[in-house]
Amino acid sequence: MTDPLQPESPASAFPVPGAPVPGTLGPLEVSARFTAAFGREPDGVWTAPGRVNLIGEHTDYNEGFVLPFAINRTAAVAVRLRGDSTARLLSSYGDQAVVTVDLSTLSHDTMQGWTAYPLGVVWVLRQMGVEIGGFDLFLHSTVPTGAGLSSSAAIECAVASAFNDLSGAGLSANELVLVGQRAENEVVGAPTGILDQSASLLSTEGHAVFLDCRTQESKLVPLDLAAEDLLVLVVDTRVTHAHATGGYAARRASCELGAEVLGVHALRDVAEADLPEAAGLLDPETFRRVRHIVTEDQRVLDTVAVLAGAGPSAIGTLLTASHASMRDDFEISCPELDLAVDTAVANGALGARMTGGGFGGSAIALVPAAEEAKVRDGVVRAFAKAGFAAPDIFAVSPAQGARRVL
Repeated sequence: MTDPLQPESPASAFPVPGAPVPGTLGPLEVSARFTAAFGREPDGVWTAPGRVNLIGEHTDYNEGFVLPFAINRTAAVAVRLRGDSTARLLSSYGDQAVVTVDLSTLSHDTMQGWTAYPLGVVWVLRQMGVEIGGFDLFLHSTVPTGAGLSSSAAIECAVASAFNDLSGAGLSANELVLVGQRAENEVVGAPTGILDQSASLLSTEGHAVFLDCRTQESKLVPLDLAAEDLLVLVVDTRVTHAHATGGYAARRASCELGAEVLGVHALRDVAEADLPEAAGLLDPETFRRVRHIVTEDQRVLDTVAVLAGAGPSAIGTLLTASHASMRDDFEISCPELDLAVDTAVANGALGARMTGGGFGGSAIALVPAAEEAKVRDGVVRAFAKAGFAAPDIFAVSPAQGARRVL
């Protein structure tokens, strides 16, 4: 199957690194664009956000802990049900034509390019027994692709929410999380956990989502950055990544090997105190992968505790330690991410780390509002001096999760 995340895919309907993010359309504008394309008004408009993972990277598929929050960049879908088995899909980005698919022949082979995300969700729901016939769908997204901000989960969660409502399936948010993950795993081919979909579906404004990926239990953790004059800057390095390629899968395989050798169900069951013994049982590379997961789980727990006590201004050192672990032990960083993190901290950020699956994408920096301009300027200058492409830098805030907006 064509990798929907690859910019060379002719069906790709989302911005690739270096291309401008399309302007935000409100619900009425999305509805109007749908009507102009398909000749009828939609049955409704649903939206779901991308996410920043504050801390807890690659811990989700190891049944550990994560702490993401939804951001104020979203995917929106307008949908109208049809009386036949035809699906017509259109995206707002670029000079795109309507993609038409016969749902009676829907299979992995017919889900190509960007349509693999919405059609993958439909395929999973139909596999679960949810009755979904033909439909028209218009998609508009402001979540950058390949930036580690979960553009794919935003699409999946918006589509899952729409068809959950339209079909009357009555699935819970936690069940929709698993629908999105299954679409990502089985259709897109990316072996991701439940972090991204959980953030997109469960978040509320001004909070992060503390998620136990073993039990799928979640708790909202206050993350009131504005109250402490803080903001989170995203530095999109424009180095594209794709979870369906080998690096992500190789890290997951290393974790599974580590758990097998250590005789545990998942690396969640290994404590920091167990690491000296693990070093004698594992080859050096596998040990480093295991050490990252074990210490990252603890950093998530520590971050939640600090947020409940001293507040967000005190979590910076945990963020920076997380990046060092991903750079040195998990080896998923890149020169652009390292430069963004180091430069942000040198110019006043309280802490910084890469976010997302790695091998490119974005870094985040926790920044006092008074230092924002200095951090931005410092990173831009450092990238130019290094000969890297100019990064896209923007602030995000903890936002509301997936919902119907029209």
